[in-house]
Amino acid sequence: MFLEAEELKTVAYGYQLAEITEDDDDILELSIDAAVEEMKSYLRPTKNSQVQIDVEAIFSATGTARNPLILELCKSIALYYICRLSNVDIIEQKVKDRYDRAIEWLKRVSDSTGSGSDNINPGLPTLPPVDDNTGLPFRFGSRNKFNHE
Repeated sequence: MFLEAEELKTVAYGYQLAEITEDDDDILELSIDAAVEEMKSYLRPTKNSQVQIDVEAIFSATGTARNPLILELCKSIALYYICRLSNVDIIEQKVKDRYDRAIEWLKRVSDSTGSGSDNINPGLPTLPPVDDNTGLPFRFGSRNKFNHE
C-alpha cells in the first residue's frame, strides 16, 4: 500500500485521528484509498497530455522509494476526508487549506496543454510515448459544383 494509516500521525495527532474515527481503522483505510484515487485521477495520462505520467509506478512504490511530495500531498487529502467525519464546524481552516493546496498542485502537474505558465514538472516517472497512428486516414474537401446547364 502506498500510504499506511500509521503515517497519518505526521499530519495529525494519533489521539485526534482516534477520536474522529472512533478507533475504526477501516475509516482510515477508506480515506487513504479515496485520497490515492483522487490523486490518480489528476495524474492519469490523457490523450492530449504532452507528458504521460506513470501513475502505477508512483503509487506502487513503498518505503523510501515513494516520492516525498506525492506522499505528503496524499496525507493532506486523506486527512481532509477523515476530518469530514467530525462536526462540520470543526473542520479547521488549515486542513482545508492543505487540501486546496494539494489539489492546486495536482492541477498544475496534470495540465494537459503544457502551455500554461503555472505548469510544473515534478520529475515523476513517465510512460513512453504512444504512437497512435492506428486510425484510418481521412480526406476532406468538397464535390464538384453542380450546374443545371
